Amino acid sequence: MSRQYRVAVVGATGAVGEEMRKTLAERAFPVSELTALASARSAGKELTFGDRTIVCQELREGSFRDIDLALFSAGGSISTRFAPIARDSGCVVIDNSSAWRMDPAVPLIVPEVNPHDAAWHRGIIANPNCSTIQMVVALKPLHDAARIKRVIVSTYQAVSGTGAKAMAEMRRQVEDLGSGHEAQATVYPHQIAFNCLPHIDVFLDNGSTKEEQKMVDETKKIMGDPTIAVSATCVRVPVYNGHSEAVNLEFERDISPAQAREILAQAPGIVVEDDPAARLYPLPIRASGTDPVYVGRIRRDTTVAHGLNLWVVADNLRKGAALNAVQIAEVLLEKNLIRIP
Repeated sequence: MSRQYRVAVVGATGAVGEEMRKTLAERAFPVSELTALASARSAGKELTFGDRTIVCQELREGSFRDIDLALFSAGGSISTRFAPIARDSGCVVIDNSSAWRMDPAVPLIVPEVNPHDAAWHRGIIANPNCSTIQMVVALKPLHDAARIKRVIVSTYQAVSGTGAKAMAEMRRQVEDLGSGHEAQATVYPHQIAFNCLPHIDVFLDNGSTKEEQKMVDETKKIMGDPTIAVSATCVRVPVYNGHSEAVNLEFERDISPAQAREILAQAPGIVVEDDPAARLYPLPIRASGTDPVYVGRIRRDTTVAHGLNLWVVADNLRKGAALNAVQIAEVLLEKNLIRIP
């Protein structure tokens, strides 16, 4: 019988926590016991895990004594406090917040790109930002083929990236506007229904938002190449689920659209949808609820030497968060990197 693991999901009642539970079950991760952890107000709630019913427990300092692997999706302040406690209790932490991503002692992993970095973890592994994950999955095989010099990316990010309250707010705004009432904004600084907000996370002193800076810094760390120039503009759009990205690439060597399509079609985790004549290109409404990163609209950028444009779409709750975390856990399993107390 294969070894089974005691797994905890921190933030188990949130949108990503729910996807983590679902993904662990769907991919048959060898879980002997799943512990669902959340705030005190969620304690006692009945949750599903595959065909089982489990009861959510309050997250406490002693919650990790009998846990082998913990998947965190509960915000940076929770991760900063509890991830070291979990690690010191003897389990491996895969954290979905931004708290540990740029710590030089913590691997930042996308399994299709840099699974080898799991080998040097010290008990905490960071799951990258959702918009970064889907982009680097598409970049990696092209970088290996012709080396990317520069990336300019504009994102079109769904409200599910902010959470269930944001999804409810957009739904409520659509209903209010449809009935002739004014839309009320509480989650976002402005109305999101029928609107676009070039404002994700907080603004930094350099004029970028924190979300944009994450894409710059995380891309270089994951790709293992600090010389790649990255410029990002991140926009929240009135889509319930599924992030889209317009990605402009400048390469060191020539790579044709046909070559890029062939390379991407053979790469793990990618589905190429690129037949404009048949109106086939990636759409967030089709990507939602699925695992791959979809790439289309592959064409030359004639304004620079060796330039290409791509359109990249993925489910931000799955590949952009829960699935990537579980795939990291699968890498640990494959490489025997989960420590058992």
